[in-house]
This record gives sequence, structure tokens and C-alpha cells, in this order.
Amino acid sequence: MAITDWPADERPREKLLARGAQTLSDAELLAIFLRVGIKGQSAVDLARTLLGHFGTLNHLCNACADEFATIPGMGLAKYAQLQAVMELARRALAERLTEGILFDSPTEVRDWLQLRMAHLPYETFCILLLDARHRLIEAVDLFRGTLNQTSVYPREVVKLALRYNAAAVVLAHNHPSGVSEPSHSDELITRDLRDALALIDVKVLDHFVVPAHGKPLSFTERGLL
Repeated sequence: MAITDWPADERPREKLLARGAQTLSDAELLAIFLRVGIKGQSAVDLARTLLGHFGTLNHLCNACADEFATIPGMGLAKYAQLQAVMELARRALAERLTEGILFDSPTEVRDWLQLRMAHLPYETFCILLLDARHRLIEAVDLFRGTLNQTSVYPREVVKLALRYNAAAVVLAHNHPSGVSEPSHSDELITRDLRDALALIDVKVLDHFVVPAHGKPLSFTERGLL
């Protein structure tokens, strides 16, 4: 049955307008993005097929173009639209962080870091530079490594903090392997960076490990910082 034949209060678009986007399921939200289904499948049915194939919404949104295009009814144009939506979400969150959202709580940066880093196939080390009120000045991907190792040099982090006149920083790096637990070397480099930045009166507020899947882990919440 086509969605247009459904009762009005059950159609995803009308339901969103009447009750808010938060009331919709993943499949219903995805159906609004898809707009139309394919022969024998409504947009909601097609959305469920996509979610069933990729397993989770996160896997779907971060799929490669070739795999995405293997699903009937999908293609590079739809993949480009999905990636544009993801990038808009990243940029909208980044704007919020520069407009006064404080970094005093680890929960305030998790979603943005997950959008920014979780999908990357390589390991990268990001520095979030903050002003005296803990507002975001700039986020810089300072080091890029392999799937297993990133070399982080405290001298470069100190130079970056001085360049932006930062009062505090939040550190973050991703684990493309999917492991969320920090390694022993992660703990060592965190202490090295904390001690080096303390010499120029810059405080390290937190260090996040961003796994490919799942929520970023906070060093502060773990008592590691």
C-alpha cells in the first residue's frame, strides 16, 4: 500500500508536522528523506530494507557509495544527498558550539565528535581550542595516522594553543577499529599533553576516544584525567 493511502495521522510527513520529528522511528525519518519507494515497496518499506541491510542507522549514514548503491532504488545521487544531510548536521552542531554552548560537561561535545570522526577510516587526532568561557574557537585535525597508531607531538599542540590564544582544550581521537577503550599509550599521551599545556596555563578539559560505532568515551568521566 502506498503511503498516500495510509490514514493521514500515520503518514511520516504529517506525523512529523503534527507531533515533532522526535516521535518518528528511524524508518519513518528515513522514509521522509527517501520521499518515494520502489515498485512493491513504499518509502517506509524501502527505509526498513536499508536499515536491515546496514544493521544500524549509523552504519547506513557512513556507508561507502558503492555499497549504498547496491540497494535497489538507491544510487549515487541519493548517496550524495545523504552525505549532504550529514555534513549539514555537522556544521549546524559546530555553529552551536561557537555560539555559547559551554564545554563544562562532556555530554555537550559527544554528538558532534561522533558525527565528525566516527565514520573516518583512518585514525586522526583532533584538538578543540576553547576561549576563557570554554566556547569553541576552532577544531583542528592535527595528526593523521594509520588504523592502529597516531604520532602526537606535544610541541605541536602547544604551538597550536598559543596561535589561537586558547584558554583550554578538549582532545579527541578516533578508533576506526571500533574499540572504545583507551589504550595505555592513549593515557600516556594525555598526561604528556596535560603537563605540556599546563606550562602555558592551558587546561585540558577532556580527552574523548571516538569509536567507529557507539558513544565516545570520556577520560574525565572515567577518572583518567
